Formats: sequence, C-alpha cells, structure tokens
Amino acid sequence: MSVTSLYSAIFSLFAIGMACGSQLSERLEASHEHFLEDRRAALTGLSDPFGVPAAAKVVIEDPMGAFRRNAPWKRTVVTTVFWCGEQPTENNPTPNDKSAWDQNWMKNFGGYDNPNQREGFSPKTFVPKLNPFYVALPYNDIGKDYRHRPEAAEVIPWFWEKYQGDGISVCKGRWLAIHYQGKICYAQWEDVGPFEIDHHEYVFGKENARVNRNQGAGLDISPAVRDFLEMPSGERVEWKFVEDYEVPKGPWKSLIFPFKNN
Repeated sequence: MSVTSLYSAIFSLFAIGMACGSQLSERLEASHEHFLEDRRAALTGLSDPFGVPAAAKVVIEDPMGAFRRNAPWKRTVVTTVFWCGEQPTENNPTPNDKSAWDQNWMKNFGGYDNPNQREGFSPKTFVPKLNPFYVALPYNDIGKDYRHRPEAAEVIPWFWEKYQGDGISVCKGRWLAIHYQGKICYAQWEDVGPFEIDHHEYVFGKENARVNRNQGAGLDISPAVRDFLEMPSGERVEWKFVEDYEVPKGPWKSLIFPFKNN
C-alpha cells in the first residue's frame, strides 16, 4: 500500500470517528437537557434560582362602606333587663357572674351591678371598672371548642377587620345604638342571650328573635341602659350596630369610668 493510500485510509477513519463523536455528543447534550427540564418541572425553584416574586396581582376587597353607612335598625324588639352578677331565675337560668367571653366578668367589672341601688348610671357601692352600659345578644361567635363557629367569618360583617386569632371574640365590645321613645342610648355587646347562643340569622340578618319564655325577647340591656332610656323591662325598642366613630360623647364614654374596652 502506497503512503498516499495509507494517509487516505487514516483520514477516512478519522472523519468517521469525528462524525460518530459529534452525533454522540449531540445525543448526550439532548439527553442532559431533557433531564434538566424534568428536574426544573419537579423543583420549580431551579427555574428561578434567585427567588424573583411573581408579578403583583390587583385584589379588590369587598368594602364595608355600605354596612357602615346604612346599618339597619332592628325594630320592635322585646327587651329585658339583666345585670352582671345576676343569679339564676326561671326566666334567666344562667348565672351572670361570668359572661360568654369573660370567666371573671363580675370580678373584672368590680362587683355586683345591683339594679336596685344606683348612683347615677353606676352601682351605688363602687365605681365600675368596665363600662356599665352593656348588652347581650343571642349569638356567640366562639363555639364549645373555643374556636370561631364555622359560619362566623361569613355572617359577621366586621369579622376579618377585627380578627385577632382563633378563640378571641370579634363580637365582644361591639357598640350598639338603642332607641326608645325618642331617646338613643349607646352600649357595648358584652354577653350572649337572651336564651339563644347561635341565632345569627336574627343578629346579623333579617329574621325576628326566636320565641322564648320572655315574650320572644331579642335583647338584654344593663341597668345603666335601662335608666338612661327610662324604660321598664319587657318594652320594645329599636337597635342597630354602630361603628366606634359613630358613638357620641355621653355617660357610656365618660372619663369617670376607667373602661378597658373603649
């Protein structure tokens, strides 16, 4: 074999080897890229190693403006008087030394809120540590498991605005306006009753209070509210929820009371 033929054969073999190597390299590169794509799909962080956040989205929340502007009055609601420290009776089977949201209510209030011995709008024997203008409504947003009831977030208009964590009531301390014969009194929601604990369809909806042994009473008021409105127990009133800024100055906000929930 001549030298020329030998070089020609060697060159041909080299060319064939280069072509095969190129094809193998391309196959390896494609296989590796396919592997990386699979890993990127499985581990999304690999496709964004610098953790760049997604583009911002505009979220429009349902405003509470309509509720604030036009909270409806509950009309002709039978209203009874109750008080902190009240003992059980036939028409009030639950003792009121505790409230639905305060196991030491009477102690924290400062004593027994005697409805018959008054000094102005306060009990005669002591200065209350909490607002003596309080009410009870027949709904408890906290269930027996000490968590919010399943429907609470849906039915309470201010739920997420006032939410502070599971087991903390968003109803306690809420202000109400109560109208009776031309006078309006303001008071805070501090207990649950009369009788019912789950009637959200009435408290936040359009139903009437359920029938009960107190002539279908749907609101309990404290002696201070009773005295301000000059009304006996069992009368019918109108009431509605109000925002804090809607509550005017009055004995319910007087500085002589070191209220904790104003």
